[in-house]
Amino acid sequence: MLAMLGSIGMTMIILACALPAYNLWWPLFVVLFYLACPLPTLFAKRNQDSDNTVRAPHAMFTTIGIVMSSFALPIVLARAEVIQWGACFLTLAGNVGAYATILAYFFGHESSESW
Repeated sequence: MLAMLGSIGMTMIILACALPAYNLWWPLFVVLFYLACPLPTLFAKRNQDSDNTVRAPHAMFTTIGIVMSSFALPIVLARAEVIQWGACFLTLAGNVGAYATILAYFFGHESSESW
């Protein structure tokens, strides 16, 4: 299920870039946000110690900022007329699929300890 959802999300991103009507590869930059999204949470979980209550909110705030940036980038590019609105909507749909995959992975493989 995760592989199918991730594949659909990435297909939407690639379609936003490669369709002849759009033919610009700027929307592909959201993949960098996909790679950066789980990093703050992984760093916070790896460096757990007595002050875990301080690190968890900072990691969540940073993760939320990365996710919001990946949704904002195609909108800003479309408003600046760098990409077309159709490519923007395909990128946003791909974002939903990709982040649903990441979220399902983290909830599915969560350890018994939660913060």
